[in-house]
Amino acid sequence: MCGIAGFINDFSMKEKHAILTDMTDRIAHRGPDAYGEHVDEHAALGFRRLSIIDLAGGDQPIYNEDKSLCITFNGEIYNYQPLREELLALGHTFSTHADTEVILHGYEQWGTHLLNRLRGMFAFVIWNSKTHELFGARDHFGIKPFYYAQMNGTFMYASEIKALLAHPHFEKELNKKALKPYLTFQYPALRETFFKGVFKLPEGHYFTYKDGQLDIHEYYDEAFEETCQKLDDVVDTIDATVQDSVRAHQIADVEVGSFLSSGVDSSYVAELARPEHTYSIGFGQGSYNESHQAQELAGMIHLNNTSRELTDEEAFSYFPQIQWYMDEPDSNPSCVPLFFLSQLAAKDVKCVLSGEGADELFAGYIDYGVHTRSKAIKKATHLLQMLPESTRQAIGRFAKGKTFHGAMHLYENLAPARENFIGQAHVFTCDEADALVTDEYRDAPSVQSIVDAVYDRVEAKTAQKGQKISELKKKQYLDLHQWMPGDILLKADKMTMAHSLELRVPLLDKELMAVAQKVPTRYLISEENTKYAFRKAAARHLPEAWYKREKLGFPVPIRQWLREEKFYTVVRSLFAQDFVREFFDQDALLKMVDDNFAGKTDDRRKIWTVYSFLTWYSIYFLGDGTKPDVQKLA
Repeated sequence: MCGIAGFINDFSMKEKHAILTDMTDRIAHRGPDAYGEHVDEHAALGFRRLSIIDLAGGDQPIYNEDKSLCITFNGEIYNYQPLREELLALGHTFSTHADTEVILHGYEQWGTHLLNRLRGMFAFVIWNSKTHELFGARDHFGIKPFYYAQMNGTFMYASEIKALLAHPHFEKELNKKALKPYLTFQYPALRETFFKGVFKLPEGHYFTYKDGQLDIHEYYDEAFEETCQKLDDVVDTIDATVQDSVRAHQIADVEVGSFLSSGVDSSYVAELARPEHTYSIGFGQGSYNESHQAQELAGMIHLNNTSRELTDEEAFSYFPQIQWYMDEPDSNPSCVPLFFLSQLAAKDVKCVLSGEGADELFAGYIDYGVHTRSKAIKKATHLLQMLPESTRQAIGRFAKGKTFHGAMHLYENLAPARENFIGQAHVFTCDEADALVTDEYRDAPSVQSIVDAVYDRVEAKTAQKGQKISELKKKQYLDLHQWMPGDILLKADKMTMAHSLELRVPLLDKELMAVAQKVPTRYLISEENTKYAFRKAAARHLPEAWYKREKLGFPVPIRQWLREEKFYTVVRSLFAQDFVREFFDQDALLKMVDDNFAGKTDDRRKIWTVYSFLTWYSIYFLGDGTKPDVQKLA
């Protein structure tokens, strides 16, 4: 696990070294163990290393036999050992035992076909000094970040945007189209980031850059389908594949710990992995502290768990640093406990397992359409889903806006997905966002246009195969391409790497995805629970209270924060600053935070979303973009 940064242009060698050092210093937290670089007449590739595999010999850059190819790589390849053996048999010579070198020789041998042979998480570049071509790729799901920009004749890239800011050709400008969608989604929802001209390489894509020409291509996408598998067979396959994935994700030359919450996903992973150390965190007492349930499970299954309780003052004091590490504003409250959980784990280990991925692969979110506890209504809905599409959708549309019990459940399960589902976060409605921002920020892609592009893609791909998939699987596909890379994986990477900690996600694995995309819809959400088949598999290893527990996420007490005077004062003082008028109707913002504080309304998520953006903007645009100090509250 590391950080990479580099650029292509014709600066002098001395200038390249200096610029590269500045860029990689900005992301030294990603790789404190070693620094490496390749600099030639045309290219500069920089690397910061967090040593996990081949501790003594795995420093980068790594070269092929004739030194014509050079690689820098961020991530882990879990099937590198059999690939290495295959490449050795084909005549390749290795100078290290690192997984990095497998990518390099694999590219020599198989070209871009290598990418679908890799099992792991990755963002890497390979420079060909003979052809002057840069090749790079991002993993299947976007677990590892990769940003790029073309400015003033320079192509530049990095694991984090803050590294790009150090390049003399970088022009810092706010992308005004990013703000309005963010207010709805709570995360940066566009391929172009909040920094104008800086883009994210999409998940499952690779690129080539040569002679000023950038070409981007897709190499992987999920292939959801409906099958007629029996439940027992589905559960057997899920459990066997999860066990295999957890084993694969434990390959390392350092200790691998595990995060442990009260939920089924991390509990399943931890029980199978049985690491020496697990870690949990929570806020104070009550429903905002699930570390107590994690401690209880650890005792029941004999795991060594370390937990701590956060104070509200810590959360607010460190919040500007959290937004700095994120690179772009993200108002998912779980960023806060994840930051401190990573800090806790990093005291003992350099690598941890976590439970991200299962909710998207196996339909674990209640927002997929679970709006009733009535098993009768759930069962009736499943039966109605067997009706012809036009009839089913007509019933769903009829239920929209009705007040009878189960109406919302019927609507969100029977109406077309694109009419009722934009993903897991929905803070401001489009009309609310439009009313709040100033004229200059209203010209932005609509939320519907953003999600429609994804729905169009999955519907076109399944139609090409002569297939149709359920509306639920379309929702999963949307989350895999919006919510997952835009929020879940991004904060997981940034919050762990802030503490030089590698996070591995065995439930987000391409082999497990191959199983998940074939699970019959009726075994995803049933009248019993979300993630039905997956929970059945976990039930073979966990107590009932854990495999049946409803999803909580990371509970964060922002409601009580914003009604406590000292925290309300921090937020209100930021909202009252003059620069806020550029973006928002300031009077409306101040009324929102005042009414919320007085208990007249509950607008905590809206307030937190605006607060996150303004905090981030203050650092990167009003400030100099360096990490802010921790500000202790009075």
